[in-house]
Amino acid sequence: MTNSRVLQKLRSGGFVKTAGVSRVAQPWLTEVIGRIGYDVIWFDMEHRDFNYDVIPALSLACRHTGIDLMVRVLKTGYDAPMRALEFGANGLMVPHVRSAEEARQWVEWVRFPPLGKRGLDGVGTDADHGLAGTLDHIRHANREVFLALQVEDREAVESIDEIAAVPGFDLFFVGPADLTLSYGVPLQFDHPDVERAIDRVAAACARNGKWWGIPTGTPEAAQKMIDRGARLVTCGGDHFSLIRGFQESFAKYAQIGIKA
Repeated sequence: MTNSRVLQKLRSGGFVKTAGVSRVAQPWLTEVIGRIGYDVIWFDMEHRDFNYDVIPALSLACRHTGIDLMVRVLKTGYDAPMRALEFGANGLMVPHVRSAEEARQWVEWVRFPPLGKRGLDGVGTDADHGLAGTLDHIRHANREVFLALQVEDREAVESIDEIAAVPGFDLFFVGPADLTLSYGVPLQFDHPDVERAIDRVAAACARNGKWWGIPTGTPEAAQKMIDRGARLVTCGGDHFSLIRGFQESFAKYAQIGIKA
């Protein structure tokens, strides 16, 4: 069974560098990302058309290079976390968690008893396909699977202390774009209401022993958030890396042509 690199870094007082995979769900790319030195892949199923059968190969590449696989799951019910974990995810990200009641539900689905009510199979990737002792698998999963709940709505911010007090999840992940929409200030990321919302998340985490993370687009933005207490930041992703790479290549070749 695989220990979580994310949790190891967080528990030791470090921070986590995340790479987004939302377009090219290929094991070779996942392996390359791991070899470069990232800590975790953020694999997005919320906004993309991937199915769960993509996860095992990505998980294998992650295990090969010693990094984690975090799946942002579909909110379809109990099957969503169960399948992602049994297919090899080290951690889960749940979008748009708006209440403590919902947070408790996700903890129940993700944690085995006595921490939750997750059902047992015991022969998935997370249990070494049945080679691990079943009791060891249960204990390991409760200790080494991380659960991130996304704060993307005003309702969540207004209930942030109540949500943060729920035991069994590890970190909040702020969704700034959706927060700006929820506060009625679309894409105004520096708006005082959005800044105050992030501060409230950070303070609630400090009071309740939780970590928090946020997507960042530049090293300067990432450092700013780390200085504010974030411990998981995005440091690139396949979508814009591809777009910018082709834009730069096309611009470099702008001078070529047929000479008279």
